[in-house]
Amino acid sequence: MTPLRKKMIDDMVVRGLSENTIQSYTNAVTGLARHYKRSPDRIEPREVQDYLLFLLRDRELAWGSCNCHRHGLRFFYRITMGLPDPHFYIPGAKQPKRLPELLNREELVRLFSLTVNRKHRAVLMTAYAAGLRCSEITRLQASDIDSSRMLIRVEQGKGNKDRYVPLSPRLLEELRDYWRRCRPEGWLFPSPIAGRPLTRHGVSRIYRTASKRAGIEKAGGIHLLRHAYATDLLQAGVALHDIQRRMGHTSPRTTMRYLHLAQGGDRSTPSPLDLLELPELPNPRRG
Repeated sequence: MTPLRKKMIDDMVVRGLSENTIQSYTNAVTGLARHYKRSPDRIEPREVQDYLLFLLRDRELAWGSCNCHRHGLRFFYRITMGLPDPHFYIPGAKQPKRLPELLNREELVRLFSLTVNRKHRAVLMTAYAAGLRCSEITRLQASDIDSSRMLIRVEQGKGNKDRYVPLSPRLLEELRDYWRRCRPEGWLFPSPIAGRPLTRHGVSRIYRTASKRAGIEKAGGIHLLRHAYATDLLQAGVALHDIQRRMGHTSPRTTMRYLHLAQGGDRSTPSPLDLLELPELPNPRRG
């Protein structure tokens, strides 16, 4: 690790940035250096702006991805290098307002029903029933499932914030069945490597495999289950501020994009998973 890279990482750690953000910002600077085959402290501001245009036009990265690179590079030059704004500026990309594709109830039923691996089914149901981000699923421990208060503790979510979300009765049944059969210790969804949790890539792979089996062709990964959670709660009549709290959104504006769906229904719904009619999984054969 070069001294410059170490200094940037130290700058991010001392400011309390999450592991995902640290990795994202570091990758942005590494990509810039590889593009020009020079150390980033020897790259001019104009070249950085040209690199961002290259990512957008030539590599055709999404606006959101370009903005991630932009934030990482701005952090490096403003904080780590100590360059003030007048001497360095990267124009921000305007994010187009696009609504995510949504999974309907029939697709959700197929997704869960056709997933017979107990661990994989529990992972997918947890993502939908609690509206968790992929990284939040990987960090769950068995002790985070509070059946006495019917809550799930989400530790150090986005922005390094803890929160509680309602525990679906149906999810509790699913998790208990999974626990009886698999007996996970420590991490709720452990990796095949002893002592480690599933990685985000592992969780994403579970969704990709299951969605392909279920014939779901809508664009997007496991985050679609989080979108479905929010929109289905909204349709069930749960208040917007409650959905914001459950999802861990800092700003209500982030949650308001789901307002394209009409409200109405039962406001006491703990989770949209309880509204699905799922067939029982067959008991595995013995011997």
